[in-house]
Amino acid sequence: MKTIIRTALLALAALQLTLGVWTSFFPRSFYEDVPTVDWTPPYSEHLFRDFGGVTLGTAVMLLAAAYWLDRRLVILALAAYLTFSVPHAIFHSEHLMEDSPGPSATLLILVILSVLLPLLVIWISWRALATDTPGPR
Repeated sequence: MKTIIRTALLALAALQLTLGVWTSFFPRSFYEDVPTVDWTPPYSEHLFRDFGGVTLGTAVMLLAAAYWLDRRLVILALAAYLTFSVPHAIFHSEHLMEDSPGPSATLLILVILSVLLPLLVIWISWRALATDTPGPR
């Protein structure tokens, strides 16, 4: 179970690192090159760079949770991730009209998975991890 938890945390951290670096250092590219982002103009470099920094902070939390595998830290990191992913999924589920059915279905599946995966890992962590883990495992 610990391997599953660590793998999921590392996958989410990698996603957050990629997103955070892209939006922090290449905000115009993110706005112009990621489908659906430009549906809600105007472009704001400040907003994208701030979002990138917060996303990198979430990645740090996820990486720390993957390293220590303490139940409290894992749940806290995943709760922080869900604080973003739940509203993000709701937004996209309500704004699918602007694209064709294939990309819209793909986007909807991905944003739903971005909520379900952390919830599943929280449930697994609650059952599989002790709260008094002393160090890396």
